[in-house]
Amino acid sequence: MKKNVHPNYRNVLFHDTAANVYFVIGSTVETDKIQLHTDGVEYPYVTLDVSSASHPIYTGQQRQTTTEGRIAGFNKKFGSISSKR
Repeated sequence: MKKNVHPNYRNVLFHDTAANVYFVIGSTVETDKIQLHTDGVEYPYVTLDVSSASHPIYTGQQRQTTTEGRIAGFNKKFGSISSKR
């Protein structure tokens, strides 16, 4: 392999601020922050707004659409416009 071509891959501490969840994952993300994790090891630290711990699709708190569906809703809202022509 060529030297100085690949980014530095290491364990990084990610913090989902929405769910207040910490997790360590291997990453190449660049950061100047360092934080001590509960396992007693200092890791590079990155904050996240959304992760799988707080995203509505993964948590099951997704908004449910009505049973009529999107096409029926569109026709209900705009169907009278096209029928007037």
